[in-house]
Amino acid sequence: MGVEQKLGNMGVVTTTLEQMVNWGRTRAMWPMLFGLACCAIEMMASQASDYDMSRFGMELMRPSPRQADLMIVAGRVTRKMAPVLRRLYDQMPEPKWVVSMGDCASCGGVFNNYAIVQGVDEIVPVDVYVAGCPPRPEALIHGIMTLHEKVKGEGIKTWA
Repeated sequence: MGVEQKLGNMGVVTTTLEQMVNWGRTRAMWPMLFGLACCAIEMMASQASDYDMSRFGMELMRPSPRQADLMIVAGRVTRKMAPVLRRLYDQMPEPKWVVSMGDCASCGGVFNNYAIVQGVDEIVPVDVYVAGCPPRPEALIHGIMTLHEKVKGEGIKTWA
């Protein structure tokens, strides 16, 4: 005998607080735009009507780190831009996540020289890597869905 038979038609749902909080986090992620190169065009296309990231609760890209909890680093990061990237990451409220979009952000791509950071994970912790040069909008959406699965498994942390 299951819960459905015991409760009848009362419309009661049981869950844990942790599952409910993580459900809310995945349905209301606010990405911050940090497009540095050609990958940014694909990131903008994923927000347009053909792919429509709005169906995942990402209505618009936030211009301010104080309003965002997801940083999508799209493109190559120069050594000169690295401190700015870190400062923006530090200004984001907790909990926060990072998606590295494209080969240049993930591993430096074809730019193997002193001026380009060979992977954004040298600067900020990365949760999901999206491969490609440039990655298609479908790949970014798949990366975000992978991040949603990761967030669903997280626990509730307290910050003091």
